[in-house]
Amino acid sequence: MGLNKVIVASFKRGFEEKCFRLITESYVSAMETKVIKLNWDENDITSELHDHVKKNPLRLKWSIVTNVEQHLPKDEIKKEKGFAAKLPRIDLRLVTINSSLEYEYHMEAKNLEENDSGLKRRYIDTGINNFVSKKYENGCLLGYVLDGDLEKTVDGVNKLLKKDHREPEYLKHRTSDLHDKYYESEHPDNLLIKHFMFDFASLHSA
Repeated sequence: MGLNKVIVASFKRGFEEKCFRLITESYVSAMETKVIKLNWDENDITSELHDHVKKNPLRLKWSIVTNVEQHLPKDEIKKEKGFAAKLPRIDLRLVTINSSLEYEYHMEAKNLEENDSGLKRRYIDTGINNFVSKKYENGCLLGYVLDGDLEKTVDGVNKLLKKDHREPEYLKHRTSDLHDKYYESEHPDNLLIKHFMFDFASLHSA
């Protein structure tokens, strides 16, 4: 039984790394095509990134299925007329099936700007907090920085967390072979949230 748990954990870790590679490569590809506009909604950007993920040959090699705006089932929601509209939605879902194992990975995206405290507050309230509350599980956050300096934007998120007396939950920069603007934050109940910050602000000069 213990071996099975080890196998499952290894499978999940491997799948998560594949998801990270697909999304970071989609960011690089999207930056090269310069299609994304800085006035786009986050769903627009996610849709464009998703298109690049779908076209990545690694996705088929790894047998990964993807879709955007996925409903997340919740047992506590009573199934009656209109219940689907009440279900939480995640921006991007990646799924793989390997033998008898099926695993989903979720990515929630938020627009960010250095001088927009409202967007940074929303990143916390409907991004970080939705993972802390387990409204979202098995996933990570994508920050789309559309204006200003990326690191100062992250500092702004941390200042809001400090204002909320949540200093231990700061976003901390970590080394990643896939992406240089990668952060992690630690939360109650041993929850670790991974954050990929994508700098689209440089498209101003494109």
